[in-house]
Amino acid sequence: MEETNRQKKIGGVIQKDLVEVLQGAAQDGMRGVIISVTKVRVTTDLSQAKVFLSIFPSQKRDELVNGIQSNSKTIRHELAKRTKNQLRRVPNLTFYGDDSLDYIEKIDASLRGEDVNPIKNPDRLPKRKKS
Repeated sequence: MEETNRQKKIGGVIQKDLVEVLQGAAQDGMRGVIISVTKVRVTTDLSQAKVFLSIFPSQKRDELVNGIQSNSKTIRHELAKRTKNQLRRVPNLTFYGDDSLDYIEKIDASLRGEDVNPIKNPDRLPKRKKS
């Protein structure tokens, strides 16, 4: 189902302000880590928001997403302070790691020929199970 204009507007407000909150936290305690909010999807009743985070370096993604999720109440409170004139109620936030950049990087490596060619090396192909 497609998002309504209201959902898109609220998602945009949350995304903009959440970037500032997370980047401020990243500057304070996590040197060398870049966090960006790639997408915010708000439910139709505006009570829940799925937040997709792109984290560089990607090796730390799962660890950081779990840490951010465990601090979601504090982040929501900080977000409420920033959006008090725009939103009546801040939705509950659920954070997910966005691996689309890894997927794009894998496709680029394949197109450059840096990936293993399954035609030249058929041992790399997954084996079919006989039923």
